[in-house]
Amino acid sequence: MSLAASIEIRRSTFADVPAARRLGAEAFGVSTRPSPDPDPGSWPSPNVRPWVATDHDEVVAGLGVRSFTSWFHGARLPTAGFAGVTVAAEHRGSGLLRPLMAAALAEARDLGDVVSTLYPSSAGIYRGVGYEVVGAFEDVRIPVAALAAVPRPAGGVRARRATAADVPAVRRVYEQWASAQNGPLSRGEAPFIMEADEMVGPDADYTGVSLAVSGAGADEEVLGFASWSRGPGYDRTNTIEVDDLVALTPDAARALWRVLASFASVAGWVQVCTSGGWSGVDVSRLVLPDHAATSVPRPYMLRLLDVPGALGSSRVAPVTARVRFAVVDPRTPDLEGAWTLEASVGAVRVSPDDAATPGDRLTFTSAGLALTWAGAQSTANARLAGAVSGPAEHDAVWDSLWGGRQVHVRDYF
Repeated sequence: MSLAASIEIRRSTFADVPAARRLGAEAFGVSTRPSPDPDPGSWPSPNVRPWVATDHDEVVAGLGVRSFTSWFHGARLPTAGFAGVTVAAEHRGSGLLRPLMAAALAEARDLGDVVSTLYPSSAGIYRGVGYEVVGAFEDVRIPVAALAAVPRPAGGVRARRATAADVPAVRRVYEQWASAQNGPLSRGEAPFIMEADEMVGPDADYTGVSLAVSGAGADEEVLGFASWSRGPGYDRTNTIEVDDLVALTPDAARALWRVLASFASVAGWVQVCTSGGWSGVDVSRLVLPDHAATSVPRPYMLRLLDVPGALGSSRVAPVTARVRFAVVDPRTPDLEGAWTLEASVGAVRVSPDDAATPGDRLTFTSAGLALTWAGAQSTANARLAGAVSGPAEHDAVWDSLWGGRQVHVRDYF
């Protein structure tokens, strides 16, 4: 479908802001607390690249690209996070989304981003431009009664309230956890940095940040943290909202869960922002004696932008391997190509292979590459979905390279 000659796709200017905000309200609903009008001197927000499509100078579509780093396979990878993708009702189905996304993706690639992620309103829309669901951000509601049986932590682990002086230690705990997963934001770029004034103090975003610690004085060690908001009311219809619960030991997790359990007389629920499937892969859940919970997942999608850049930055198991592979996907011509992957002592090198012939090697669609590289699916499962084809002799090697790290996200954007 060709676009009308009157359509222009470009980076947004400040003059586009009122129309873009109206379009966003049309797509996502009008907030009960609308954001104040931006100041020209501070627009766009840090690390945000806004784009619009116009028709005779009328803004008819828009999106924002958030620039941050996220953890994949032990490395911080430059990431383009797409958000606020909107198309005016009268222009939906006209083919605007693909060229708008393509322009923003091309800029992201030119700026050095090697992967792109987003939270879709409809996964099918973004599959058409090469994204695939690799995980989910979840709001999990747990009855406070289910926390009552959490045993006391052992080994001298205890809970205490965080102060501004503890924020560097909180960041270290988060980084230790996040660097062992695939997908979490590094929280090294605004607006995701954990700032002291946002976490603790009179103007903080939270009622409190509780720490799990061991030792005392100069020997004290922070082993986990939970950032929580009390909310209104004091009966069992109320909910304690927890943005982060990250623990590096089982006893640290127990200490934090017991802090939340202490609200049993004034709240009936604890709602935790988590990821990866509450039933199995949030390790802080594993110390609970009961799985009672309800979960609302928000899918998280991934697309690679630079195949050698993403794979070559990874730190993998210390195996020696040589795998020829290719990406063939008409939806993502920018990703198509053939390469040879060589792994040794935990490092990966990916080189172009000009001698490839169709069907001679492990072959991925964009979705298959995202799923298997992120560790979200095995090659066997991706084959069942039609996302992997070609000889299967290297499937086990591919899985051994990219398996072992679970997909987790803790920030919604």
